[in-house]
Amino acid sequence: MRLTLDKALAVGNQLEVEAINGTQHVVLTPGLAAQCGYSMESDPWGNTRIYASLMGCFVENEEDKTFVGLRLTMYSQGNSEVITHDVAKTCTYSAWASREIICDRNYMEVSNYIATSDGSVDMKGQDLYSEESKNDASMCEGFSSQPTSHSQATGIWKMTFYTPEPTVMVLREALEAGYGAKMTPNRLVVRSPYNTAETYSEDVAGVPMELLKVSTYYKAQHGLTMVNLAAACPIGGVIFSEDLISWHVPRRITPLIEGRVTILETHMGIDGEGLDKKQMIARHYTLSTTEYHFVVEIPVGSPDGYFKSHAPDYQYHLSYTVEPMLEILWRADNHADTRYKILFPITTPLMPWLPELSDNTIPEERVFNAQLGLFLHDVELVNITFSTGILSVAECNARGLTVQEHSSHNGSKTFTLTIPFAEDAVLKYNSEPLVTVYYLSVILGFFILPEQTPFSHPLELEASLQDVVLPSIAGTCDETFFYISVKYGSQGHNFQTMIGARLLTSDLGEVYSLTENGTHFSFFLPYTSPDTVFELVETFSVKARVDLLLWNVDNNWKLGDFSLACNFPLNTTKCFTNGTVSVLALKVESVPNLTPSWLTLTDKACKPYFSDDRFAYFSFTVDSCGTTRTFLDNYMVYENVITMDQHSKAYASPADPSYRHTVSCYYLINETESLAFHYKPRDKMPTAEAGSGQLMVQMRLAQDAEYKRFYQVTDYPIVKYLREPLFFEVELMQSTDNQLELILDNCWATLNEDRTSLPSWDLIVDGCENLDDNYMTVFHPVVTEARVPAHIKRFSMKTFTFTNDAEVLKNQIFVHCDAVICEAKSTLDGICSGQCVNAKGIRARPFKGLRKGEKLCSALRGVYTSAIGADVTACFM
Repeated sequence: MRLTLDKALAVGNQLEVEAINGTQHVVLTPGLAAQCGYSMESDPWGNTRIYASLMGCFVENEEDKTFVGLRLTMYSQGNSEVITHDVAKTCTYSAWASREIICDRNYMEVSNYIATSDGSVDMKGQDLYSEESKNDASMCEGFSSQPTSHSQATGIWKMTFYTPEPTVMVLREALEAGYGAKMTPNRLVVRSPYNTAETYSEDVAGVPMELLKVSTYYKAQHGLTMVNLAAACPIGGVIFSEDLISWHVPRRITPLIEGRVTILETHMGIDGEGLDKKQMIARHYTLSTTEYHFVVEIPVGSPDGYFKSHAPDYQYHLSYTVEPMLEILWRADNHADTRYKILFPITTPLMPWLPELSDNTIPEERVFNAQLGLFLHDVELVNITFSTGILSVAECNARGLTVQEHSSHNGSKTFTLTIPFAEDAVLKYNSEPLVTVYYLSVILGFFILPEQTPFSHPLELEASLQDVVLPSIAGTCDETFFYISVKYGSQGHNFQTMIGARLLTSDLGEVYSLTENGTHFSFFLPYTSPDTVFELVETFSVKARVDLLLWNVDNNWKLGDFSLACNFPLNTTKCFTNGTVSVLALKVESVPNLTPSWLTLTDKACKPYFSDDRFAYFSFTVDSCGTTRTFLDNYMVYENVITMDQHSKAYASPADPSYRHTVSCYYLINETESLAFHYKPRDKMPTAEAGSGQLMVQMRLAQDAEYKRFYQVTDYPIVKYLREPLFFEVELMQSTDNQLELILDNCWATLNEDRTSLPSWDLIVDGCENLDDNYMTVFHPVVTEARVPAHIKRFSMKTFTFTNDAEVLKNQIFVHCDAVICEAKSTLDGICSGQCVNAKGIRARPFKGLRKGEKLCSALRGVYTSAIGADVTACFM
């Protein structure tokens, strides 16, 4: 019989059994339970199953058909107040086989049918799973309050155990040794715990078995009778794979089967309850037969079993426990039946289980959000170890570090942690200049209930966030100084500053008047500082540059760099009226290995009056140091050359560029032959290569001759009558350099937008109006205050159209112009000599086969821009 108690009833782990007559209370210790035919199994949820043999102690037997027993009182051990639950069961069972063998968790039992009072022997066995037996078994599920009594084992004289040597005991001695023996109205029962002195082990078909062989002598009405009894129970035969349990039971157990037998029935069950085929298929259970074994296969994780947590070496492991039952009914040649029932709890070896981490962190929310699981229901999170200390779960939640437990319908657990990036235990560092990495390492401390077994699990979380603001640098110049300001980024002043090739130390900061507050620092330095470089030296100015580098020395990151170049006024050459010349030579960036002290004038004996690592200062008279004199127009010119001393240069790198600087002084000769000073530079110091870019030219059509109002793009096409004047303006845009002048080289008209199309007619040729035109182009002077006059050219023409004899080819024209940008004071010949300087030398473009007509020109459209040398085009329609 089986009694199942849920968690509410199973308050303890010991049972007190009340005798049927109500006069005796017996505590079922583990030894007494095995001797009397009781066993108990509890799962981690606290649910308990109690099994009692129908032939056990304290069970009232009525003709081996009705059994009243299992009146129990449960109490909690160690509790001063006993909590009792009185339960009882009444079962009917009549499907006895001649021999019944039970292998339970803690004992093995064998019972044989014996002669009745009239001397007959009932050898008929019945099917446990017949309709009759099912009805009998169902009666065991009810509770009854009927009293129970102790059934005395009378009539047994002595017992001989074989191990295999015989050991003889009278009944009292056998009971004292822990064995159970009794006679019922129809059966003789012997019960033995496992691993007693009179049992022994033996391998049967590769499966270890625990065996009991005993001859029992008892007194019957017809005299002394002896019955040989044997039981054999498997204590092994289980094979585990990752997801399957295979349980092997020998088909032929030598002490139990002698001679030929016929297997009548085989059944599988769970927790002592049989399963039909549909139930087995639904659970993926199989029961098969091989040549030597009955094989039961159960998937690991089947719902009929349960998992349990363990923590060997403080590491989380799982085991799976399930209790299959195998029942076999066979018949021997003498027509005696044997029912063999095995209740066999199976627990898998410990399986390491690594809970999965789900990192649900969204870095922009600046909070770690992680979930760890799965754990079994018997795991409890106790504390969390941070780098700053250990906190209990309650303490974590009180500090805003949210720790929650989540349970699923199957009893498994997960734990979630929500920890802000701002928590002290969260470390942060920069993986690259703009990215901050937030790192959290904790150890979660757990207990396994009810054993309170501790184990731990480390947890590491990392999130990257582009939340770093780099420092910024700004700077300005005046005529003497660079002014530099550095604003700190989000990481504060965690960097070093390089000015040129030197580190900005506190000593250097005093030299440059460094000031600092919580947000930025600033300083200023003269352009002659040794931490600047000279890019370009001209007659009256020098272009100097300062370079800054912000550097993180911990990880060798460049956090920012900055270069500021400015022109500073500096007259490097001075020519005095007394014939003295002073020259300042500077070391420029393009000649990095130049040593100023190696410079000399034409006369190598004339060395610098003063020099250091950046400057060389010369002072000489015009009649010394190899100075030459020439006459040019009304000037007397004195020249000298500063070069590298060849002897000194031998020590420099052969790849160093040569250094040559010509110094010139011009003296004006007037009509009275008296001399006056005038300086005109001829050569420049070594310079860096000039930059390149684009100049933009625009062509517009004015609405009036004063060029005050212009047509817009949306105004086109524009209708004009024949011979009506058109006023054009061409301008060099986005330039304020008054040293540049725009010259119109050629302008012509075509019938379509293709500048090379025919027919065409010249309007301006080589900078002048077309002399072959009856209505010549007219240039207009430019007077403006807002713009540079030299950048603008204006001309007008009279509206015309193309004709072929009497036919107008098309009532539209397009105008194209080539523009040239020249130096305003250029003395060169050609187009840059000025707009139409010598009109007499101009030749018109050849006639293209068509002449201008005098009919209506319908429209004008277009504003076009161009780089230097490209077309500037206005078009008529």
